[in-house]
Amino acid sequence: MVTAAPGEERSLALALVNTRRVGDADDLDDPGTWLHAHGFRVTAVDDVTPLTDLRAAVRELLAALAEGRAPAADAVETVNAAARADAAAPQLTWDGGPGRAWRSTRPGSLDEAVAALARDAIDVVGGDLGQLVHPCEAHGCVRFFLREHARRRWCSTTCGDRVRAARHQRLVVERRTV
Repeated sequence: MVTAAPGEERSLALALVNTRRVGDADDLDDPGTWLHAHGFRVTAVDDVTPLTDLRAAVRELLAALAEGRAPAADAVETVNAAARADAAAPQLTWDGGPGRAWRSTRPGSLDEAVAALARDAIDVVGGDLGQLVHPCEAHGCVRFFLREHARRRWCSTTCGDRVRAARHQRLVVERRTV
């Protein structure tokens, strides 16, 4: 099990982007397991393409946000189209009193999950959390995290340890060549 990057507990879209890691590691090789682990009760995933397309688009949005540039127009359109993939409607709830919640009109579908992930991405990029999005600075890492502490530079202690070990090894080699 991979350690979640800071902020994944607050944003499912961030968790989706981080399903692709260093090398060929991809948590969406088993999309049903990943979706269930993140609270989606999708009954079947026949085609993972909507998820992988959304992941690529959200990654582009987060990278653009972190780099202070405009994202590719097709990434914006992909996220917007995914957000429309499943209609949600307000529902009256009554747990100890009246309340309301937005519910999918097609619960258990992949479209419901994709739309929820896209709407979360829109909330992150367009909201206060967008200012905290930061790419991991470890060489080769492709993950993003919410940087809530100014000194944080890596998505995990594993990446931090890799950077420190590489720096130490570089210093050892430099001392030997002197």
